[in-house]
Amino acid sequence: MSARRMHPTGVIVLLLAGLYFAVPLVATGVFSLWEGGSRYGFNAYVSLVHKSEMWDSLWLSLRLALETIALSLVVLVPAVFWMHLRAPRMKPLFDFISVLPFVVPPIVLVAGLTALFHGPDWFVGTANYLVVPYVILALPYTYRALDVGMRALDLRTLTEASHSLGAGWGAFLLRVLVPNLASALAGAALLTIAIVMGEFTFANVLLFNTFAVYINYIGQTSATEAAALTLLSFLITWLAMLGVLLSGRGKGQAQLGGAH
Repeated sequence: MSARRMHPTGVIVLLLAGLYFAVPLVATGVFSLWEGGSRYGFNAYVSLVHKSEMWDSLWLSLRLALETIALSLVVLVPAVFWMHLRAPRMKPLFDFISVLPFVVPPIVLVAGLTALFHGPDWFVGTANYLVVPYVILALPYTYRALDVGMRALDLRTLTEASHSLGAGWGAFLLRVLVPNLASALAGAALLTIAIVMGEFTFANVLLFNTFAVYINYIGQTSATEAAALTLLSFLITWLAMLGVLLSGRGKGQAQLGGAH
């Protein structure tokens, strides 16, 4: 079967869209290699590799992303499952709550959290506190990924079959629900990583040196190193997006107990 040929107008639009995204990246990459005058090299990248502050900020952002993923999934997987199985009439309420982070500006959110939240010093006084606003910031994406994943499953049949085989709620969640939600969980996790790696407002206001804050600091002291860090951040984000796309492919049918 021959493939349909694209209309010339569509080809032109795609080319313009490709140039719109590619030209800034290429320009940033060329600028990151600039060493002054007509000289180009990898000095900016070599200098960054030897800076412990860069690795510390990158590790902090990755650790916060993992903590955000863990807390989001522990809270949302049982909640979304219960909503689909026992309280489908509450779905509009869940949908409404999930989009609230879009309408509340981050600076207002972090000001409210700072004024209202009180807790132990090991949590409030450390970067771990950022997990709270990050969970809220990632809520729309995590909820949508889990909602779509659970809508694709026959939860009632899976639940009844599991209970008829003697499985409790814990065994059902870990051995039946989670394996069947692997694609949705991977998508939610990778989207959360992309969000946390690029988040700047919360960390900057609360004076924590995450990867995005470090990029901003480097941008004020070394323009070429900032360009190199921007490309690195872009690469991490795109790898996460690629993982989301790949995790959604080849999705199989619901399984019970891991059996096909």
